Amino acid sequence: MANAELEQKVKDIIEKEIRPFIEADGGRIEFKSLTDDGVVFVELAGACAGCPGAAMTLKGGVERILKAKLPEIKEVKLAY
Repeated sequence: MANAELEQKVKDIIEKEIRPFIEADGGRIEFKSLTDDGVVFVELAGACAGCPGAAMTLKGGVERILKAKLPEIKEVKLAY
């Protein structure tokens, strides 16, 4: 799959499936980039910024969902 196509799929999943849950808790998530080796970088803001549970949200939620739907995704990390 071309990187541009995979990137669009990642953005769609974040927008349609992940963002509503994060916004329900007062947070925000924004796609930042996708590396050639399948690492997605996102930014968490709002209530998620500095929240002790942000790492769990990132790994247990965002990463789990993306990896389940797109096996090409290897990891999700915070963009700084």
